[in-house]
Amino acid sequence: MKKELTLIKNTVADLGACCKSTIQPALNQTQAEQAANLFAALADPTRLTILNLLAKSQGEVCVCDITASFKLGQPTISHHLKILRDVGLITGDRRGKWVYYSLVRSQVASAKNLIQEVVGTLISG
Repeated sequence: MKKELTLIKNTVADLGACCKSTIQPALNQTQAEQAANLFAALADPTRLTILNLLAKSQGEVCVCDITASFKLGQPTISHHLKILRDVGLITGDRRGKWVYYSLVRSQVASAKNLIQEVVGTLISG
């Protein structure tokens, strides 16, 4: 048994010596967490469609128009809008009883850069 344990230890030590990688991740922990939050927000067809709707508009879009574009209730749309606001992709401006939403284009550009950083080597080569 002692000989087997020594053999296992030597094998593990040998693996550690030959498997040292010089590859370093492009993201630090904070960037990885931001990317995960962004990807979680984008991982829903309704939210992607809302982003697309806002991207195609020339300005702000009333929440009533966003809600009318889906076969979902207002509370569900509000939930999706909150998630998109929380990751900073959209902003809302309350006017009376309505909220008008628009893309935060600088954040969308940052999100695009982050996605390219995460999977850049897959995209470019």
